[in-house]
Amino acid sequence: MRGRLALLVAAVSVLVLTAFLVPLALLLRTVAADRATVQATAEAQSLVPVVGTADPDTIRLTVEQRAADSGRPISVYLPDGTVLGTPVPRTPAVALAARGQSLTIESADGREVVIAVRGRDAGTGVIRTVVPRSELTAGVTRAWLVLALLGVLLVLVGLAVADRLARTLVRPISELSAVSHRLANAELDARVTPAGPPELREVAGALNHLAGRIQVLLREEREQVADLSHRLRTPLTALRLEAESLRDPDDAARLTTAVDGLERAVTGLIRQARWRSAASDGRPGCDAAAVVRERVAFWSVLAEDTGRTVTLDLAPGPLPVGVPEDELAAAVDALLGNVFAHTPDGTPFAVRLAPEAGQVALTVADSGPGLPSGTVRRGASHAGSTGLGLDIADRAARASGGRLELQTVPGGGALVLLRLGPPRP
Repeated sequence: MRGRLALLVAAVSVLVLTAFLVPLALLLRTVAADRATVQATAEAQSLVPVVGTADPDTIRLTVEQRAADSGRPISVYLPDGTVLGTPVPRTPAVALAARGQSLTIESADGREVVIAVRGRDAGTGVIRTVVPRSELTAGVTRAWLVLALLGVLLVLVGLAVADRLARTLVRPISELSAVSHRLANAELDARVTPAGPPELREVAGALNHLAGRIQVLLREEREQVADLSHRLRTPLTALRLEAESLRDPDDAARLTTAVDGLERAVTGLIRQARWRSAASDGRPGCDAAAVVRERVAFWSVLAEDTGRTVTLDLAPGPLPVGVPEDELAAAVDALLGNVFAHTPDGTPFAVRLAPEAGQVALTVADSGPGLPSGTVRRGASHAGSTGLGLDIADRAARASGGRLELQTVPGGGALVLLRLGPPRP
């Protein structure tokens, strides 16, 4: 924008100065030529009394002295054909002046001035002088150079003023753009300092109002999620009491463990909704090996009850990833929950965790019917569920710089590959 404004001002300045300075330069040349002509004419006319009344010797001396003083050739043509002063043959202008007509004409040597002098007995005398072209243009080159320098100076001043004006416009716009990008990166505390023209100040105020409104809406949403999650504690407490009242100790321990896991998830959801800032760039990481080991152990109990064989292949840890522990646990639960939800009882599955190309790859493979297309879409479900499981895992992977890949194993079965990026510095 600064470049375009500068270019616009430069173009307008050049056009205006051209329209002003070119006629002025031509006028200066004309004035210089007219000044030299008037001076030469005045000097020639000062000889009229001498030429009209004096004898030839007096006229010769006067003309030679005047030519030496002026530096211009001066010739006097008497009616008898005598030429005094600078010996120059008669020109057509001299012939016209001999008829009684004084005039000024352009010639090859410059500007020729001829003056008719009446009063001599033999007829009309003629005084002739020539203004050389060097004298006609004396001082014009210097004046043109001054005008050119003045034009360049005015253009530079215009560019400086335009650049200063452009900066007053561009700086607020750049700040608006920077704050917009910060808001897009979830820095909701970013604000613009209103500056510049009234229109830009109005836009800055509107952006600040929008940012504040977004912050309020997100805060209300987090509070609502936290309140909704907190309401789950009451049925969880009742479920815990029911589990503890079971007569079979194994069933009681299993249900209590499940309730504990659910309560931890609810607690993590409340903590995340209330205290974790959505603008956090430095997301906390965790040890993927520890999380996957703990969640597979949790699901192994259900796998044993449903006759499924679980194969766990964990690379030696720790394996740090850029995903919070609760989010990674939710993603692993979503992947393993899909195995139980979409495959019949007795279907074996395998879990593998290993470093791969600077990332950590979590693979969940089963021998079930495979995954239909379009599964990784929020709300998409083919088994009556909420359709959020794979979307949760996908968002966790993308937040760490990884991705989620779905494959159908030849011969039957599904393979879900969750690539997790390293923790951010």
